[in-house]
Amino acid sequence: MGMSPDELSAGLARVCARAGLGALLLEPQRLTGGAVMESWRFVADDSAYVLRRAPSLAFMEGRPYGHSTEAALIEAARLAGVTAPEVVAVLEPADGLGSGFIMRALPGTADPKVILGCDDPKDLLRQAARDLARIHRLRPAVVPDGVPVMDTRAGIADLKAQFIEAGGDRPIIALGLKWLEDNCPPPVEPVLNHGDYRMGNLLVEGSTLTGVLDWEIAHFGDRHEDLAFGCMAVWRFARYDRPALGLGSLEDYIAAYEAESGAQVDPARFRFWTIYRTVWWALGCLKMAAQWRSGADRMLERVVISRRTSEQELDLLLLLEEDAPEAERAREVTKPFRTRARTLPPQGDATIAELVTAVSEWLGSVKHRMEGHDRFQLAVARNALGIVAREMDIEYSGVDPRDMSEYFLSGDDTLETKGVLAKLRFDALELIEVDSPKYPALAVAQKKWLGEN
Repeated sequence: MGMSPDELSAGLARVCARAGLGALLLEPQRLTGGAVMESWRFVADDSAYVLRRAPSLAFMEGRPYGHSTEAALIEAARLAGVTAPEVVAVLEPADGLGSGFIMRALPGTADPKVILGCDDPKDLLRQAARDLARIHRLRPAVVPDGVPVMDTRAGIADLKAQFIEAGGDRPIIALGLKWLEDNCPPPVEPVLNHGDYRMGNLLVEGSTLTGVLDWEIAHFGDRHEDLAFGCMAVWRFARYDRPALGLGSLEDYIAAYEAESGAQVDPARFRFWTIYRTVWWALGCLKMAAQWRSGADRMLERVVISRRTSEQELDLLLLLEEDAPEAERAREVTKPFRTRARTLPPQGDATIAELVTAVSEWLGSVKHRMEGHDRFQLAVARNALGIVAREMDIEYSGVDPRDMSEYFLSGDDTLETKGVLAKLRFDALELIEVDSPKYPALAVAQKKWLGEN
């Protein structure tokens, strides 16, 4: 389980003394959000700082580089004019805090609800395009050793391996994997990618960008990957109607990026990376449940995020169906009636028992405390219980979805196969109405596929 408040404060006091930051004045407060790493805000000698740390050392296993490299990368970006935080200390084993680093706190919020309601979203979008272009100008000579260069085909193969490991029973993801294999573009000169450049990782005060956060998956690769990722439907949050980071139009975003970078954006590459990262995040969501099961991180968010896989499946199908024949796109879709076409529940998802267990463990850990990060956890717990209530009404029946997944992976079935698209649409709607009925893309899909307003 997590570190106690006393252990955390004692460790921070040791770091502050070692790094010359002064005496720890206020106990650290857990910041909300953060699907992977923990963030804690604290004050030392009247200056505010943020500790970024892994929930456990086991959580860092298998990562391409550690926090010392990430910290050096952030400093390199900041010195190159990127709106990045100042790193003041990297954790050492003697600190007793595990793996992480400390940054000087910046003004503003990372809350998408607040940011997307700002007074001048168009100007903020231009600032975001400016900083992304600056990141892409960073060259290997100024970046710390250990930042990997992405091989796209190897990346697709890794996603496929993750899919099989998670059960191989999500047909829409299988269809996406096959599409990626068939449409992989030729290599280009790699640039530094932030890797997670999206709403939620941008710090904003008013309508001004004040920080680019969360650099843990930065790598060298195709610039279109960074551009496309932030424009995925999931990162627009409530502003599905504003495709570029939830702030504005793709045309404005791309024009601002091209003007700052001097590079031209290729629409075909942009679409490829939108589909790639949608598959990537779908599998990333599934992986959260596995991390919870392993004990690497028993935070409640893990099992709930795993159920957001259905959001990505819906988004993925909306992207892929553009390639389907007109006759298949026009085929009638039956409105879901909450009986999943499966003989077995998905293997990769958190189960009902695991969801309930996670909620129970969290309630036992907070008891009389309910402030700071616990308020966020309360909202997550309510989401988990909502999933439980909705899924209890479902009966599993029909064919094993692994069969359909195998047909897609082999190419035996495609979106040209009669009736396949209609079935996938039905299944996608049925899943998401249980897992995430308020997801903005659901209303878009219902209107498009069912004619509902």
